[in-house]
Amino acid sequence: MKMFIFSVLASLFAFTSLTCGYQMSWGNWNGNSQNRVSNRDKTTQPHIIFILVDDQGFRDVGYHGSEIKTPTLDRLAAQGVKLENYYVQPLCSPSRSQLMTGRYQIHTGLQHSVIRPTQANCLPLENVTLPQKLRQAGYSTHMVGKWHLGFYKRGCMPTQRGFDTFFGSLLGSGDYYSHYKCDGPGMCGYDLYEGEEAAWEQDRGQYSTLMFTQKAVDILAHHNPQKPLFLYLAFQAVHSPLQVPALYLERYKSIPNLHRRKYAAMVSCLDEAIHNLTLALKRYGFYDDTVIVYSSDNGGQPMAGGNNWPLRGSKATYWEGGIRAVGFVHSPLLVNKGTQCRALIHITDWFPTLVSLGEGTLDEDLNLDGYDVWEAISEGRPSPRQDILHNIDPIYTKAKNGSWKAGYGLWNTAIRAALRVGHWKLLTGVPGYSDWVPPQTFSSQLLTNRWHNERIRWDRGKSIWLFNITADPYERVDLSLHYPHIVKKMLLRLAQYNRTAIPVRYPAKDSRSNPNFNGGVWGPWYKEEEDEDDRETNLFTNYLAKKRRKKKAKKRKL
Repeated sequence: MKMFIFSVLASLFAFTSLTCGYQMSWGNWNGNSQNRVSNRDKTTQPHIIFILVDDQGFRDVGYHGSEIKTPTLDRLAAQGVKLENYYVQPLCSPSRSQLMTGRYQIHTGLQHSVIRPTQANCLPLENVTLPQKLRQAGYSTHMVGKWHLGFYKRGCMPTQRGFDTFFGSLLGSGDYYSHYKCDGPGMCGYDLYEGEEAAWEQDRGQYSTLMFTQKAVDILAHHNPQKPLFLYLAFQAVHSPLQVPALYLERYKSIPNLHRRKYAAMVSCLDEAIHNLTLALKRYGFYDDTVIVYSSDNGGQPMAGGNNWPLRGSKATYWEGGIRAVGFVHSPLLVNKGTQCRALIHITDWFPTLVSLGEGTLDEDLNLDGYDVWEAISEGRPSPRQDILHNIDPIYTKAKNGSWKAGYGLWNTAIRAALRVGHWKLLTGVPGYSDWVPPQTFSSQLLTNRWHNERIRWDRGKSIWLFNITADPYERVDLSLHYPHIVKKMLLRLAQYNRTAIPVRYPAKDSRSNPNFNGGVWGPWYKEEEDEDDRETNLFTNYLAKKRRKKKAKKRKL
């Protein structure tokens, strides 16, 4: 009975207007990138500071009710605009690729998983990047922190993709002090770079959050504030491994869960780092003309101390806990400060928004999936965005009970996909870990013991879900059987998007990537001067070796 009442309420709420939002119309949707730039008046070019943090859960900020103390983030958000209907991708590389290009994963070929350090893969070179467009507009462009968009050849490196300078790591994770990373037995290497060379001389074994912050402050100290600056500060924190200076750990002695305690301390260290960055912006004369954007790259990982409560799911899933992010904008240039924006905003929107703010040009051939949302953020106007393709991953594990029949002949529901249109959200295939996980603050047990999770049993065997996210942001009431006409419309739209997708780029492991072949350093290994004959020879040699291994394995079985 309760579920029936909730579904009725959800349907009644389905098309009400959103604060700082929009009215969704099925009729005016267009898959092409049109009308993505606002007509607002342009003023002087602001400095742009984009802070991207790693694996911060939706709940893991003070103003979302966390037990973790984040006074700096709380103050900056309270004085700026909190983004409370803001979406990213469920994993590191996908979010970063969409930030850099303003394009969905299906349009860059990166729709599956993340870019592995052993893959000959990177953000496709034909895609124009955000720093490239800002540099064209006269900006100095600097990156500090985690890249994770591939490095197998020199052309993939940050300084080849639009950044004047780069100091940070190329991989997705690593030791916070030694800056080493292992990707399997015998595959370990150093991962700290200055430009395109290993930063051995600059490395003092400093904790990366503090080291990256100091580098960012140094950039501010040596830059003329009369010239526009774009600083992309991509912290390693608070991604695993859970490492933090003891000073911050002392503050959370009352948390018995060790993972949660370390994670909380890492968030506090991050908060203090952003406080120091803000002070530097003021000290060196940048602050009054600066736009600060703060964003997590995906949801939190409960197994590593993060938390997304009361949202469902976690990092790497298409549930809200994997894709709805902590985000805010802080700037003296905002018109409406101290507000919440509930307009639908996606990480692809930063590309056109920031390029437009920086008086750059947005050519039609960029084929953007993002929109200029500055007026929605700054002035509370309706968002031009009506939908978000969360992703279509054709090579992810297929749902056993998915079929074309379940998708009304419009879509194979075995395929992992998720789409948001207005208030509605559709998921197909295997969305991922689906429990609701309360903060594991007072339990000394590991999450694998499932001490007070709300486990899902009643939807096993399903391959399609429909939620009214505005009425039911926690995804507790599946409405797919109540609104088949909405399901069909959204499946049709998924199919429309899928027709624009390019093939997935997810190559096999390349043995040449081993840091042992590169002086113990993770870095470019692909020789672009290698000619076609050599490549064909290598392919044939590998083919013969594979045949020999199969033949030996067959003999052993006999």
